Amino acid sequence: MRRLVQRIARDIRAARDRDPAARSDLEVVLCYPGFHAIQLHRLAHHIHGDGERLGGRIVARLISHLNRAVTGIEIHPAACLGDGLFIDHGMGVVIGETTEVGNDVTLYQGVTLGGTSRQRGKRHPTIRDGVIVGAHAQLIGAVEIGEGARVGAGSVVVTSVPPYSTVVGVPGRTVAVRFPDTRPLQRLPDPEAETIEALQHRLLELEARLARLERDAACAH
Repeated sequence: MRRLVQRIARDIRAARDRDPAARSDLEVVLCYPGFHAIQLHRLAHHIHGDGERLGGRIVARLISHLNRAVTGIEIHPAACLGDGLFIDHGMGVVIGETTEVGNDVTLYQGVTLGGTSRQRGKRHPTIRDGVIVGAHAQLIGAVEIGEGARVGAGSVVVTSVPPYSTVVGVPGRTVAVRFPDTRPLQRLPDPEAETIEALQHRLLELEARLARLERDAACAH
């Protein structure tokens, strides 16, 4: 019981620390669907762990189903969630069966931690401690998101992400590394962005050249 109270307290503190709109512990407990979803999942996960005894897995799935209906967040009872998880807003979040989420992770609305295989076994992401996943990002398959990494909103991640990296785009690519010490942010080359920038410059040059040709033609007449 003491361990359960500590975990709940840590979940409340996570919401207070990461959402400036949270004004009190009571507000988090009463008004935050992400908090509600996590607590209902902990109950479902505990019952699911008992296996088939007294139909435990069916009961766990029913609690999960109720969780989705009440909060808009779908978490399979077998998924393993760490302490200090904060699901902000939360509507549309989906967390698959073999997902593993570490401590102090933040998920925003519409995030999918999904699978790509019909085979049993590990087929969903592993999210290490301190990761932040932006709104509507899709993390698909048995990928590993390293400690302290950040996934940009709307990104689609299908390969593993190194620790403290920032990943954006479709498919997701690493664009920067944030070191955990005092070293500055290291931005990595972005070939796609560089190609687009080069095309933009070329387009401007061609437009300027066309404008000169039109002026010369007008002067000739």
